[in-house]
Amino acid sequence: MATATMLLLALWPLASVPLQAADPVTAIRAAQLIDGVADQPLRDAVVLIEGGRITAVGSALPIPEGAQLIDLGGATLLPGLIDCHTHITGDPGDYYESLVRDSSIDVAVNAHLYSERTLLAGFTTVRNLGAPDFVDVALRRSIDEQRTRGPRIVAAGHGIGATGGHADFTGLSPSLRFTGFTGVADGVEAVRLKVREQVKYGADVIKMVATAGVLSEEDSVGAPQYTQAEMDALVDEAHRWDRKVAAHAHGTEGIKMAVRAGVDSIEHGSLLDAEGIRMMKARGTYLVADVYDDDYILAEYARLNYPEKILDKERQVGRLQRENFRKAVQAGVRIAYGTDAGVYPHGDNGKQFAKQVEWGQTPMQAIQSATGHAADLLGRSDRVGRIAPGRYADLIAVSGDPLKDVSELERVQFVMKEGLVYKRNGKAQLP
Repeated sequence: MATATMLLLALWPLASVPLQAADPVTAIRAAQLIDGVADQPLRDAVVLIEGGRITAVGSALPIPEGAQLIDLGGATLLPGLIDCHTHITGDPGDYYESLVRDSSIDVAVNAHLYSERTLLAGFTTVRNLGAPDFVDVALRRSIDEQRTRGPRIVAAGHGIGATGGHADFTGLSPSLRFTGFTGVADGVEAVRLKVREQVKYGADVIKMVATAGVLSEEDSVGAPQYTQAEMDALVDEAHRWDRKVAAHAHGTEGIKMAVRAGVDSIEHGSLLDAEGIRMMKARGTYLVADVYDDDYILAEYARLNYPEKILDKERQVGRLQRENFRKAVQAGVRIAYGTDAGVYPHGDNGKQFAKQVEWGQTPMQAIQSATGHAADLLGRSDRVGRIAPGRYADLIAVSGDPLKDVSELERVQFVMKEGLVYKRNGKAQLP
C-alpha cells in the first residue's frame, strides 16, 4: 500500500501537467517554386510548415498524414518579398497641406492602412527609411504583437542630416517653427549623439542623408550635405551599435564619400559614375535604386501642388538614375529592391519589378533583389528572403510565371506571413 501511494505521489506532478499538442503541419503545393536564391525554379513543389517556420521543401515531397493542404495548382510560389526602402507611414498628398496641417498624430492613425496594403501586395518585410516622431517604431511593435496587419518592419526612425538639407524643413518662412523629434545634426559629435538617440528609441537601421535630394526645396539635387569626417563618424557610431547604415545619396561625389565612410547601401544613386560603381563593387556596397518613382512623380506631383523647383529636379535625375542603374547592373554591383513607397501609393510596390527588367536585370535577378539579396542587406538571411528550412513561413504566390512576365508580381494572389494566411485567391483573409 505504501509503495503504491508513493508511486502515485511520484506520478502526480506529471499527470497534472496538460499535454501540449504538437503544432499542426501545413503543406503548400504549387506547380513551380522560386526559392529566392537558386537560379532555376523547382517544379511540382511542396513546402511543409510548422510553428510559423518552414520545415521542408522539395519536389513532389510526401505530404504528412493529417496535414492541412493548401493546393495552389498551377501557381508560382515565392518567398515573401522585401522592400528595402519605404516610408510606410505616409502616402502622396497635397504638398503644403501635408507639410503644415498634418501632425505626427495624423500620420500614426493612418499608418495601419498603408502597412496592410503593403502586406497584401506580397511584401512581408520592409526597411522603413524615415518617419516622424518614431511612428514607424510604434507601428513595428503593433505589427509584431499582431494588433495590426502589416509587414515585418526594420525601422530607421529619423533620417540624420544637416541643417538646411534634405532631412530638414527647407523653403519655408524663417518664422515657422516645427516641434517634435528631429534627425537634424551638425558636426562630428552631434551626429554621433543623433545615432545614439535613434538607437535609444528603437531604430533597427540608421539612415544618413549624405546629399541633397529631389523632394525637398534646397537648390541642389545631389550636392554633399555632410563632410567626410561627419559621414565617417556617423557610420562608425552606427556600426558600433551594430546598426547598418543606408545612405540617401543622389550626387556623384556624395555617393563616393558615403561609400568611403563604409555605408551598407546607397539609396537612389542617381548620378553614380564609373568610379563610384567600381568602389561599390569592390566594397560590396548595395545599390537600392527607386527606378519606378520617376513615372509617378512626373505624372502626379504637379496635381499635388509640389513646387516647380522639385519637379525640375526630378526631370534632371529621373532618366539618369535609370541609365546608371543599368551600368551598375552590367558591372555586377549588388542590387537590393527598394521603391521609396510613400512617394507613390503603398500597395503598388510591385510595379518596380518591370522597371528593373526594362533597365537591365533579368526577371530572376529582379526577383532575387527583393528576396535573397534584400535579406542579405538587412542582415536577416537566416530568417527571410528564401524558401528553405528554418526560415519564416513567409510565402506568396502568383497565378502565372514571373520569369516570363515579371508584372505577375503586381498581381499577388496568395500571401502568408509566419504561417498565417492574409490573402488567398486574390482576396484578403483575416488570419
